[in-house]
Amino acid sequence: MEVRMDDTKRFVIAYKGLKPGQYTFRFEVDGGLFAAYENSEIKDGHCRVEVVMTRLEQLLDLDIAIAGSVVVACDRCLEDCEIPIDYRGHLAVKFSDEVQEYDGEVLWLSPSEGEVDLTQYIYESIVLALPYQRVHPEGKCNPEMMARFRIVSGEEFAALEAEAEQQAPPEGEWAKLASLKERMEREELEAQKEALAEELTSEAEECEEALADGDEEKKL
Repeated sequence: MEVRMDDTKRFVIAYKGLKPGQYTFRFEVDGGLFAAYENSEIKDGHCRVEVVMTRLEQLLDLDIAIAGSVVVACDRCLEDCEIPIDYRGHLAVKFSDEVQEYDGEVLWLSPSEGEVDLTQYIYESIVLALPYQRVHPEGKCNPEMMARFRIVSGEEFAALEAEAEQQAPPEGEWAKLASLKERMEREELEAQKEALAEELTSEAEECEEALADGDEEKKL
């Protein structure tokens, strides 16, 4: 049996009332899913999700397949890069009145529940399916951006360093900030010197007291 979900509950499967058996659900993932996660590194994307659910008396057994592509920043040129997604996973949904922690493979629900929300599972699965290195195919990176990030030779670096030293000192607010930084570093150095001097003085006093105590013991 194939079930297409209402857009108002895009990644939710309502299993209550379903008889034991196998059911297929299909979802469409777009940029809206990734926009819902504030710190997501995925900018956009389009994926198809197919869930084959086996309904048992005390268990929901889900085989989940995700295919499509997402848009992330290229690790080489930082421009938008389309990365293919191909994920296969399995999720067991079990029921318990006690609160159980989700471990990525087993999701616990109260027996009174009637639906399972796969939003988090789908998002995390797509993130896990991303390769470690996200780059354009060879030769497809933005050449202008690549030119900015190119590795310079030792001679070029020395020339750039010499040019920077010859530049006029900063003016306006930059000069104020530079002066403030220099003063703070000077004050921190002075504070460290004072702390060290106090520590040495304290140690010297302790040594003198120990020597004095030793002389008294010899007299006795």
